[in-house]
Amino acid sequence: MAAVVAVLVRSLRLRPARLGPLLRGWRELGGSEVLRKSLSRGVALSAGSFVLCEALKLVSGSAVVRASFKVAEVIEQADYLYGSGETEKLYRLLVQHKNSEDAELLWRLARASRDLAQLSNTSAEEKRQLTYDSLEYAKKALEKNESNSAAHKWYAICLSDVGDYEGIKVKIGNAFVIKEHFQRAIELNPKDATSIHLIGVWCYSFAELPWYQRKIAAVLFAAPPTSTYEEALRYFHKAEEADPNFYSKNLLFLGKTYLKLNNKKMALLWLSKAKDYPAHTEEDKQVQKEALELLNSI
Repeated sequence: MAAVVAVLVRSLRLRPARLGPLLRGWRELGGSEVLRKSLSRGVALSAGSFVLCEALKLVSGSAVVRASFKVAEVIEQADYLYGSGETEKLYRLLVQHKNSEDAELLWRLARASRDLAQLSNTSAEEKRQLTYDSLEYAKKALEKNESNSAAHKWYAICLSDVGDYEGIKVKIGNAFVIKEHFQRAIELNPKDATSIHLIGVWCYSFAELPWYQRKIAAVLFAAPPTSTYEEALRYFHKAEEADPNFYSKNLLFLGKTYLKLNNKKMALLWLSKAKDYPAHTEEDKQVQKEALELLNSI
């Protein structure tokens, strides 16, 4: 990030120095009035036209650089706020740019909207609106850049969240699309531990699907999504290999999955790690609470 910003700053510093002589030359020729009169007479201003064109190119290029610099600056602020757990401030910063054409800004806005929806002090009505908004932002991010790994990841996450409001048929129907986007995210960024973890959650969810939902799925779909706890466990371990101790929830799911597989020794190990994980966010606190409850139940 620092390197990118430095390049942009250098570009901004160089352009005005180059632009000054060209603009002065343009003014010496009488500016746009000279150009208008000359064009009306059909006279080609070889030197003046060149100066004008070069000046306009530099002005246009400078505007693009300034826009890029602004985006880089907003992203840097957003990442700082995200790392600090400032969910509401982060959302207020990014929602100002909801009409942006930049995928990096848009997927961050999708994430921020979802995170705000997850806060305990967010009302049910606000939660629903933010959930649908987050999906729209993620969808727009994908439209702007299909090769953006994070855009695929957050589109899948937000699509899953919307399924909670759309009913079991839609939720199961979306499951295939959700997994495809997680897989695409990993293809684009093989070291993305979060996307690997989320495929594990996908597998875990369908492994523990209640029998009545399995029957509904079997009726609605010729080949409904299925998985096993063993498959989920492989993804959770793969996520830890990609980035050890990166996420409290991955530790929790490792413990929960081992419990499902009746391996209490390993369940105790991972649940203890989840309980002791530093709580930087509200989600971390919820993980600690659930891990402690499970440990007390063993």
